Amino acid sequence: MSYCGIRGAVTVEENSRECILENTKILLTEIIKSNNINLENIVSVIFTATKDIDAVYPAVAAREIGIVNAGLMCTQEMYVKGSIEMCIRVLVNIECDKTQKDMKHIYLKEAVKLRPDLAKRCFISVAIDGPAGSGKSTAAKEISKELGYIYVDTGAMYRSVALYCIHNGIDTKNQISVESILDKINIEIKYNDNEQQIYLNGKNVTSEIRTQKVAEGSSDVATIKKVREVLVDMQKKIAENANIVMDGRDIGTCVLPNATVKIYMDADVSERAARRCGELEEKGIKFDFEKIKQEIIKRDENDKNRAVSPLKKADDAIFIDSTKKGIEDVKKEIIEIIRRKI
Repeated sequence: MSYCGIRGAVTVEENSRECILENTKILLTEIIKSNNINLENIVSVIFTATKDIDAVYPAVAAREIGIVNAGLMCTQEMYVKGSIEMCIRVLVNIECDKTQKDMKHIYLKEAVKLRPDLAKRCFISVAIDGPAGSGKSTAAKEISKELGYIYVDTGAMYRSVALYCIHNGIDTKNQISVESILDKINIEIKYNDNEQQIYLNGKNVTSEIRTQKVAEGSSDVATIKKVREVLVDMQKKIAENANIVMDGRDIGTCVLPNATVKIYMDADVSERAARRCGELEEKGIKFDFEKIKQEIIKRDENDKNRAVSPLKKADDAIFIDSTKKGIEDVKKEIIEIIRRKI
């Protein structure tokens, strides 16, 4: 057995306990997965943080993911003019039967700039496309949890734009009006225990964007080229820095054309409508099945026939019919596909 050290770094968006621990966990998890580390073989973990990070010790994240026997240390970095701000660095020392040259060092988010030579590695990306109610979002969430990947719900971004328009009296079908307010919209994606949270201009709108009215509005704004350009750029940057599962309507064809795995999910429209009604019933919201079904059919038509990035199956995507299939069966099927690819 020998001893090896693995370097890593990540930047955080804000100096808060939640943000610091969340990003530190992502960094440590990626180091562990990429190097196939048994937690019991971790000897020590040394953290350094820039002086603008002081809400919590990053070492707390190590304990929370199960690193309980290793020695932990946190120190504040010396300040170097021009260096990256809001940055956490880590050195993980392990006992293993490999050599130092076999170690994969991990640099995420803005920290990639510290060691672009080491950060150039291929992350795994899973693109899941399909119409409303096909089960793609539920499947994507479950798969990301099982594999430890980041889940990216792209539809939530378009819903956020639609929500802003609705709140401010902007017609979601009016291209000029929507484009005029894009610079007033700030969408942030944060993760709590690997669960995506959507913030619109600083407010958590994760629940608020899940209404039928917002869904219809998101279908409208998604046809606007400038909206798609802004959000697609954001989505691509996320995929550059982590293993991800991303679902939407044009992920495999537009956002991640080189995704490791591409899936296209669909289901009978009546079953999709029933699923939507089930969601509304759980929330105590009254519904009309036929109306919901017609709304889904209408949205399908809008999504498939829009001029910009229409909903369609990528040529190299694997088709999965989720009709009469439970989410557990769909999850297992897709995970098997992913594991065969990697």
